[in-house]
Amino acid sequence: MNGILVINKPQNYTSRDIVNIVSKKLGTKKIGHTGTLDPLAEGVLVLTIGRALKISELLTSSQKEYIAQVILGYETDTLDITGKETKKNYPLVSEAMVREVLHKMVGRHLQEVPIYSAVKIKGKKLYEYARNNIPVVLPKREIEIYDISLVGSLSYVENNVEFTIKCKVSKGTYIRSLIRDIGYALGTYGTMKKLVRIRQGIFTIDKSYALEDIANRNYKLISIKEALPDMKCITLDNNLLKKIKNGQVLEPFFDEEMALLLDERGKEIAIYRQDEKKKVRPYKMIEVENE
Repeated sequence: MNGILVINKPQNYTSRDIVNIVSKKLGTKKIGHTGTLDPLAEGVLVLTIGRALKISELLTSSQKEYIAQVILGYETDTLDITGKETKKNYPLVSEAMVREVLHKMVGRHLQEVPIYSAVKIKGKKLYEYARNNIPVVLPKREIEIYDISLVGSLSYVENNVEFTIKCKVSKGTYIRSLIRDIGYALGTYGTMKKLVRIRQGIFTIDKSYALEDIANRNYKLISIKEALPDMKCITLDNNLLKKIKNGQVLEPFFDEEMALLLDERGKEIAIYRQDEKKKVRPYKMIEVENE
C-alpha cells in the first residue's frame, strides 16, 4: 500500500494517535504524518504511506491555512484554553483595532516558540522543561504570515472579547503564538479557543476523510505524482531507468531544479535534483530494488 491519505483529525487526538489508528485499520506499519496538530486542533492531517514516506519532507514544507477562534483578556501557560491561566486584564479593543493589528501581522517575523511544544533544546523537548519547572530560553524562528483576516465580528463575552481569524502561514508557524502576539499588539492577552487546519499545500479539508471512512474502507489514496502536481515528470527509457535505479549521478536531462522520474508503466522511481556542479543526482529514491 503506497500513497497519501488526508485525514480530518478530530479534537482530543494527538497526531501520533491518528497514525496508530490508521496503521491498524490499513494493516501497515509504514505510515507517518507530515505536520503535527495539537490535541485541541482539528482538520487536515496528511499521512504518507509506504513509498510515499520518501516524499514527506516535500509535503511538510508547504503552506498551511487555518481558521482559529481567539479569546482576548487572558493568557495561559499553554497559550490555549487547555492550560492554566497565568495573566489577565480587561481588553478595550474595537473591530477597527483588531483589523489594523491583523494587517500589520502580514509578512516575515521572528516568532517565539511556545514552551508547551515538541521543539528540542539540548536534546530535551520544551514541554519537558515546562512540566519539570526547569527554566529555559525559548527559541525564536523565522515564520511568514501570507494572509490573515477577521472572520465575522467581535463578540463580548463576560469580560473577554472573542473573534475568529483565517490565516495562511508558512511551515513552523504556531497559531497559539500568533494569537499571543495579536493580544500583545492590542495591549492585552490572547488565548486560542479553537483551531481548524483547512489546508496544507494542495490538500484541503473538503477532500479529507473521517476516521469512520477509513474503518468503512471509504477512501482513496493519492499517488505520489498527484501529490506533487508542480514537479516535472519524466518517463525513463530502459537504459536510463537502469542508471536511475542504481542511483547514478548523471549529466542534466531536465532544466528544472527537481524532477519526478517514472518507469514506462508510470510507477514513481525517484526524484532527482540538479546540484551546484550542474549534475543531476538522487534526492529521494522511491522505488528501491528488493523493497
